[in-house]
Amino acid sequence: MTAEPIAATRPRNRKQLIVEAAGRVFSERGYHAASMEEIAAAVGITATALYRHFPNKYALFAECANVMVDRLVATLDELPPEADLAEVLGAVTGVAVEHRASGGLYRWEARYLDAEDRQVLRGKFARVVGRVTEVVRREHPGPDEELRAVAALGVIGSVTQHHNSIARRRLEEVLLASALRVAAGAPAAVRTPRPVALPAQPVPRTRRAQILAAAIPLFARDGFAKVTNGQLAQAVGLAPSALYRHYATKVDILVAACLQAAGLLAQAVDQSLDEVTDPRDAVIALASAYVGYSFEHTELTSVAEAEVAGLPDDLRQPLILAQREHIAVWEQQLKLARPELDPRQARVLVHAGFGVVVEAGRRLHWRDSPGHRSSVTQLVVQALGL
Repeated sequence: MTAEPIAATRPRNRKQLIVEAAGRVFSERGYHAASMEEIAAAVGITATALYRHFPNKYALFAECANVMVDRLVATLDELPPEADLAEVLGAVTGVAVEHRASGGLYRWEARYLDAEDRQVLRGKFARVVGRVTEVVRREHPGPDEELRAVAALGVIGSVTQHHNSIARRRLEEVLLASALRVAAGAPAAVRTPRPVALPAQPVPRTRRAQILAAAIPLFARDGFAKVTNGQLAQAVGLAPSALYRHYATKVDILVAACLQAAGLLAQAVDQSLDEVTDPRDAVIALASAYVGYSFEHTELTSVAEAEVAGLPDDLRQPLILAQREHIAVWEQQLKLARPELDPRQARVLVHAGFGVVVEAGRRLHWRDSPGHRSSVTQLVVQALGL
């Protein structure tokens, strides 16, 4: 028997390879749906070998959660203090695009970190936001400097949320130009064609609807995987076993929430575009409706966005199709308003607009007001280049 050449099959950067593969799996599948076996297979090693580097899935996840922000901090620290906004945002864009496949866990999955680890992560991101805000304040002083900085980072971070195929150089150019427009701001307020009426969340009149209404804030606060059937039953005054008369599994409740979100958003789109003929006005109406929807249905939106990746493929497919149809409406109107864009560029910008809403909304703690809706809508319109 010949001994295996261990040294030849164990690369020195194996830990780095594990973290990169795990970041991709966590981003694609979600923290709870991903398994150590799946991550090990992505690296080409056994789960036993994986545990030599990380004692458990949480330890690996925590490492992944810090990799991207550590790269951002290091990249910005290498820039001279006098670096301009284009240099600063360009450096951030380069890191985000290079690691787009593993960066998606930051937007939603980081909430599964322990409080102490989450605080450390926030502190690192605060350094990135602070550096960008400093340059925005120096070059484009005015109202909402930090909000504009955060929104610009939302533009760049949006690249981790989709898989649109576009040449890397062109992708970086589109993202950077969009982020610079957002960071610079504009003096004029967005003119919406007319007030956009948003559909209301259905009143829970049946026991099934009551269970769904109670589940949404629990899923949004704690994450789907952490919420128990006992919590759901207690929220509506039922015994846990009684839930099964209305939903066969907890996953069915999540699917119902995602379908409700997709239905409300589709109604908002239809109402916003009704009788709007000018393409630019149509895009502004879409932006206004999406911002309003996000502020009005924050918990429902966060559940639908955060949890869909962890659903089984057959249950996720209708939701993915609904997302694609929604994006297609934006893309069509944006190309009419900006004919110079090709479909790939338009799609990247649509996602950039969504990224603005998420990050700006979080910065505003989703406090709903006409002023906040107007400010975020204007940032979205700037991201789109209208």
